[in-house]
Amino acid sequence: MPLVPPYIESLRPYEAGRSSEEIQREYGLKRVSKLASNENPLGTSPLALKAMARTLDSLNRYPDGGLDLRRLLAEKFDLKTENVIAGSGSEGIMSNIIRTFLCDEDEVLTTEAAFLGFQVLAKSRGVKYRTVAYRNWHYDLAALAREINERTKIIYLANPNNPTGTIFTKNEFDEFYRHVPERVLIILDEAYFEYAQDNPRYPDSMHYRYDNVITLRTFSKVYGLAGVRIGYGFAHEDLIANCLKVKLPFEPSTVAQAAGIAALGDKEFLHRSLELNARGLKFLTDALREMGLTVVPSEANFVMIVLPGPEQAVQLNRELLPQGIIVRPLASFGLANCVRISTGTDEDNQHCAEAIQKTEVIAVCKS
Repeated sequence: MPLVPPYIESLRPYEAGRSSEEIQREYGLKRVSKLASNENPLGTSPLALKAMARTLDSLNRYPDGGLDLRRLLAEKFDLKTENVIAGSGSEGIMSNIIRTFLCDEDEVLTTEAAFLGFQVLAKSRGVKYRTVAYRNWHYDLAALAREINERTKIIYLANPNNPTGTIFTKNEFDEFYRHVPERVLIILDEAYFEYAQDNPRYPDSMHYRYDNVITLRTFSKVYGLAGVRIGYGFAHEDLIANCLKVKLPFEPSTVAQAAGIAALGDKEFLHRSLELNARGLKFLTDALREMGLTVVPSEANFVMIVLPGPEQAVQLNRELLPQGIIVRPLASFGLANCVRISTGTDEDNQHCAEAIQKTEVIAVCKS
């Protein structure tokens, strides 16, 4: 018997984007705009920073497993604490769902080039992983519904989707859900929901509360807590109770929970973050399209550009790094001809547009 199962042996580990410090050292730059990881360019919620500092005298004590945050979220969304789970980012909870519900003969169903973190987690379980193609860079929910079979256990849907930035609508989700058996678990990954929630066509999962749907959300994006690792989920109490059986007992950390609780009350930081992002989305979309690039309409905090081929995606990234621009080529997601660009500060966005305009790739795209 092999020491490492073949489905683990064949996996590639998740590779984080390159850091600003690394690019500064490599190219001798003073200024770098990191637009690769969908982070908040304003930094971290000030209220969260103060709350984290207040925990430093009690770090010799074990955390309470996120109970205080769960209670606050239950009150905020008119739920019971038993309907809420907290963990180390939404990916931590995603990992618990994979471990809790998948059996050897089960199958996972999602779109091609889904969020890379989910791809790694699902494939690490060794079950059959099935996908359908995008339709105009959107989830093709009708095609997914047709692919449900007797072995389908989990359907993963990200809304807004990473890496395309697109959403599916209320009507599309309602029609899709009519075809989903009760025995099938839907993971609704809403890591970017704050950016889309004001869109009247967006199906905020908290308005559905179906017994076979688990909603996942995070503090990593709009609240600027990516480095702390804090996320949460909502589901039927039976689903949550079983997830809690496999969750690490002291996850999330004391510092992370304090940050999440405080961030929920930081309305001013939330408003500034959303306002900056809306401005950045419009600027990048307009600027890149004026250059002749194909930009997928986004409801998140990034845009995805579609290039003629994989060579142009690699070349664009290679030409931008010496100019101090870090973007995210998407070959690892399964989209070798695409590049994702996060929104930054107004200065970052201007810097990015000017740098792309100088690349040789622009001439290829216009020809």
